[in-house]
Amino acid sequence: MKILAIADEESKYLWDYFEKSKLEGIDLIISCGDLDPRYLSFLATFTSAPVFYVHGNHDDKYEKIPPEGCICIDDKLVVYEGVRILGLGGSMRYKPGTHQYTEWEMHKRVLKLFPKIWFRGGIDILVTHAPAYQLNDGRDLPHQGFKVFRRLMEKYRPKYFLHGHVHMSYGRKHKRYDKYEETNVVNAFDRCVFEFEAEEPEKQFQ
Repeated sequence: MKILAIADEESKYLWDYFEKSKLEGIDLIISCGDLDPRYLSFLATFTSAPVFYVHGNHDDKYEKIPPEGCICIDDKLVVYEGVRILGLGGSMRYKPGTHQYTEWEMHKRVLKLFPKIWFRGGIDILVTHAPAYQLNDGRDLPHQGFKVFRRLMEKYRPKYFLHGHVHMSYGRKHKRYDKYEETNVVNAFDRCVFEFEAEEPEKQFQ
């Protein structure tokens, strides 16, 4: 399964200079948040692949302009082509607003999903907006990651953890690819394409 992961910044390659052939072979599109809803709707129009998304901390506009033809997977465990995908959008709470959570609030969201995870026998892809704590995150509160994401990876060992929120343009410390125990960690900033079944996942991001 070939997956296009996107986040935070609308890709000029896909939007401003779009050609339908650029989406050929893509089986699934996953947005990790903070993208114009019209951008997601645009992509959904030109592909038969489903477009899944979680909310970023700047996505309150989705309530008025929802991404048409796209599927929100926030607080859900969805199975697509046998791949179990868990969605947890939002960032660390740093001011009043939607799609922001304290560590405890995010922990409670995860607790509510445990029965579904147990029923499905685990997860294959964890999709979030914020990164995990001290794993490609920032030290300032707005960009700090969640500790509970690390615990999810430790307990269920998903093959991939996709996140956004920390722009690679912020500095070299924010990497496209990392690994935590058995999980391949991917920063979906702008756009990134990878094969879920790749035998050596890390080589796709070199």
